[in-house]
Amino acid sequence: MLALLLAAPLALAPFDDAAGASSPPQTGPPRAVIAGDYEKKTLARVNADGTTAWSKPIRAIHDLHALPNGHTLYQTNFRNVIEADADGNTVWRYDAPEGVEIHAFQCLPDGATLIAESGKRRLIEVTPDGSIRAEVPLTVDRPDKHRDTRLARKTPAGTYLVAHENDAAVREYDADGTVVWSFDVGSKVYGVERLANGNTLLGTGDGHRVIEVNPAKEIVWELTSDDLPGVELVWVTMATRQPNGNTVVVNCHAGPENPQILEVTPEKQLVWSFKDFARFGNALPVAVLPGE
Repeated sequence: MLALLLAAPLALAPFDDAAGASSPPQTGPPRAVIAGDYEKKTLARVNADGTTAWSKPIRAIHDLHALPNGHTLYQTNFRNVIEADADGNTVWRYDAPEGVEIHAFQCLPDGATLIAESGKRRLIEVTPDGSIRAEVPLTVDRPDKHRDTRLARKTPAGTYLVAHENDAAVREYDADGTVVWSFDVGSKVYGVERLANGNTLLGTGDGHRVIEVNPAKEIVWELTSDDLPGVELVWVTMATRQPNGNTVVVNCHAGPENPQILEVTPEKQLVWSFKDFARFGNALPVAVLPGE
């Protein structure tokens, strides 16, 4: 992401070193994880060996990205979006106007940032110099600045996928804000991802499942607790398809008896899980696997 280096004093101090932290329980091949939890109000990168690369206090978080340049795109509350370099220094920041909450953002290939503004019911594309270059109005049947949107993603085709939590639906918009596709999820949907095959992967929130939906609105793949002996899916937030075809799922509010993050094969075999209630709590809605 091409980011504007702020001339003002840094809003975020370098990440704290907590290298002596104990190893989190992982099943399967160990890997690095960046996760944010608003119960313990912590954003942290955990190394594959279980040590903490860095950690930082936050108030609330609903989206997170590990960027190819080693930077992290995150938020400390629902009013901002921050890009920090590998040392934790703020290199770009967006602060929402009064009456707006931010629950989704995405670094675009040309360096701009997509931001969903709940309350104003719009998507904006913000350039590195802070200018708004595009605005997309959103259709919201049940307005609520805290629940208008969850995750939003721009697709390779230039359309925009938006999870509307309060409407229990996903809508796809063109650049003018026209709805070109929609799917009624029936639960407080959180995660959206357009797959390379044209299908859409959804984390259904309190629907307790992940579903893959084709353009004809047929569910062609589904993951529920029934597929995972000993694991309960409670509030399914992020769901991402890996290059190897596996699916990584963030399992929020599921309690210490369940993993916070897990990976399954297309055949729904559990091949990796992460459960760390020492660093994080029971409100971990976002996690990414840097470098994957």
